[in-house]
Amino acid sequence: MSELPVYTLERRFKAPRALVWRTWTEAELLNRWYGPGVETVIHQLDVTPGGVWLNEMKWGGNSNYQRVEYVEVSAPERLVWLHSNADQDWNIAANPMMPDWPRVLMTVVTFEEEGDETVMRLTWEPHEATEAEIACFAGAVAGLDKGWGAGMEILAEILAELQT
Repeated sequence: MSELPVYTLERRFKAPRALVWRTWTEAELLNRWYGPGVETVIHQLDVTPGGVWLNEMKWGGNSNYQRVEYVEVSAPERLVWLHSNADQDWNIAANPMMPDWPRVLMTVVTFEEEGDETVMRLTWEPHEATEAEIACFAGAVAGLDKGWGAGMEILAEILAELQT
């Protein structure tokens, strides 16, 4: 078995770690930056091991559903979850736009203090994936910065606003 492709996103924020943590764990902050360019509706957010985040992204009469199941929550330094597309009943489902997209992505987000800044690092990798899913993910890794990057710009603005 070859090594799995991994997407890594790293950002440095001029904000204390506890505040950056809140933007990932409080629904009223998370829905402002997650899913840039669409309306993000958080139906449930239980940031505890075994808890779920049920997320709907709406645009132009369409909806995309996502299900997150938290595996590890170590405030304020680490979140680990299984990230999936879902149907409208929150069952794990194939991505309607990319059928070979991995059904489950292992997501690890860490928050590290460096002076008065926080370094946030996210990794995404296929979890229990088929060869087709791994190949699809590997082909998409280079483009993932677009959506995540836009979200990080909004997140930086929220952090600046929360500190004024």
